Amino acid sequence: MRNEPGRLPRRAFLGLSAGALATGTAGCIGSASDDNDGDEYVAVASFFTFYDFARQIAQETSMTVENLIPAGLHGHGWDPDPSITRDIVDADAFVNVGPEFQPWADRALETVRDDGAGTRSINVREGIELIDLDETVDEEEAIQGGKDPHFWLDPELAKGAVDNIVEGLSAVAPEHEGTFGDNAADIKQRLDDLDADWEGIFERAARDNVFLAAHNAFGYVADRYDVNIQPLITNLAAADDVRTSDMQFAQDMIAEHDIRYIGAAIFEPNGWARQLVDETDAEAYYPVTPYAGVTEKWSREEWSYFDIARSINMPTFEIVLGSTAPEETTLEEEWRNFE
Repeated sequence: MRNEPGRLPRRAFLGLSAGALATGTAGCIGSASDDNDGDEYVAVASFFTFYDFARQIAQETSMTVENLIPAGLHGHGWDPDPSITRDIVDADAFVNVGPEFQPWADRALETVRDDGAGTRSINVREGIELIDLDETVDEEEAIQGGKDPHFWLDPELAKGAVDNIVEGLSAVAPEHEGTFGDNAADIKQRLDDLDADWEGIFERAARDNVFLAAHNAFGYVADRYDVNIQPLITNLAAADDVRTSDMQFAQDMIAEHDIRYIGAAIFEPNGWARQLVDETDAEAYYPVTPYAGVTEKWSREEWSYFDIARSINMPTFEIVLGSTAPEETTLEEEWRNFE
């Protein structure tokens, strides 16, 4: 980003004290790496999936994309320290999931506006039609009046997020618009390929009822591929309380449909999954994730949305759908009843 009057370079900003920020010094900040020879840009992202899309879109440009969510954490129910807001204020763009999904991100955007920072907000769900969420969702966590925000689990809808990211990054760095568009076209083709592979998995399924000891994050998968996916937690909160009636419903469903294997979310408490394996005829649980975060290992190996889909979610769904025996999938033994 080119130098603008009254703006500080990124490195100078990072050296500011919290007290300086509190007194309003940050109001003149919004550029990134202005002290470098060429135009360089920084975008930060509030959620792994869209960090991953953005970093792929920005390949072979002077745009750097940073993931704000530390490895091992779920991107939804997180409350970061003030340094994250400083990173957002100092960035050229903030890739986020839109209002009401991550309260901390909403607060950071308020700070950006209050400080007059130049950070561009890129709302990845802009213009995407969301499906209704269960009526059981708590009023305080409702998105757009009770919609399900997890649209990126539908590869077709995920392409809309890719387009939104391209538009936002192009507004920040118009000289790279062509490269952004070319990279996005490749991502969207990979999403089409992923969609076709998901179709194949559900077409080969031996059963059409899946139980997940997880929060309500897979509604778009159920909607797109016409399968009944029942979550243990019907609210959006990944660590919400599980009622006795919820566990009873789970036990009844497992018995009624003769479910042998269930899914359990990687970044959520799995004690409920262990309890169901102990107290029902279910033999084991296997990992699922709504692409909300990464493990330390995935981070080291630079796993993408596509890597996680093919290495974690797809093998588990093949197991829970009864189309593939656990030992015939690519899942390693560590994922059977993982801790």
